[in-house]
Amino acid sequence: MQKTTTLLLSLLFITLLGCDQKKTSQTPVEATQEASDKIKVLNVATFHFGYTTDANKVDFDEEDRKTQEEIRTLSKMLAEFKPTIICIENHPQYDAEINQVYQKYLNDPSQLNTNYGERSMVAFDVARLNNVAQLYGIDSYMDYNYLIGEQIINTIDSATYRDYMNNPFKDSPELAELDKNFDKLPLLEKLRFYNHPKVLDFNININADNLLYVGTEDGFEGADEAAKFYQRNLRIYSNLNRIPMTKDDRVFILMGAAHASFLRELLERSPKFEMVNTLDYLK
Repeated sequence: MQKTTTLLLSLLFITLLGCDQKKTSQTPVEATQEASDKIKVLNVATFHFGYTTDANKVDFDEEDRKTQEEIRTLSKMLAEFKPTIICIENHPQYDAEINQVYQKYLNDPSQLNTNYGERSMVAFDVARLNNVAQLYGIDSYMDYNYLIGEQIINTIDSATYRDYMNNPFKDSPELAELDKNFDKLPLLEKLRFYNHPKVLDFNININADNLLYVGTEDGFEGADEAAKFYQRNLRIYSNLNRIPMTKDDRVFILMGAAHASFLRELLERSPKFEMVNTLDYLK
């Protein structure tokens, strides 16, 4: 029964990607070896494996043996990108601390380090597999009130706000079904879902843009809160650009889905970076 379920999920993803992705006959490696002056970037959206202050948490046992095997397999897939620079959702001021832990992991990589969630479980192993010396934190924390739409009397457009909050995938029934059964999906399928273009759009809507329909008669409460979240992600992108790199570098970014979604928008328009298709590395 489990094999049948996995096969059906795989077929569903093939159907979705056929509708939403440009088809290519190139392999991931061939696609990323084309001549270009831009720096190649693999931008991966994830949920947080361990503790998180995020409002939405995924039920995930990072100590489970089978889960750790899935993570090892995932890391090998992502390592095929061959990154030279690895960026994680960590504050730059803590780079020395987490890189010290990474060096200890290199001395004995037989056991995954679960202390930093996906940052140490996935990013450490991808770095190890590619002989990357250090990791870079690019996060920039800013507090914002994502619940403002539930806390004020909304006189702007409560109908649009409420309709989206109640049914964000109403125009994508396939994604709605996957979202409903998310906890039952294998790790790889979870990350394919998180990195689907429509789910990345959803993350921007649910975290920021939907607040633009929220406010009092003379106020901009929703817009002001959304602006804070935009500002945080602009700062994250600015931190990315603080890292010294050349056109020969290859950048792997592992961030929470909301941040990866904003980075996708910025990277797509960048004169400096060229994104590869994340889903090519999640097969």
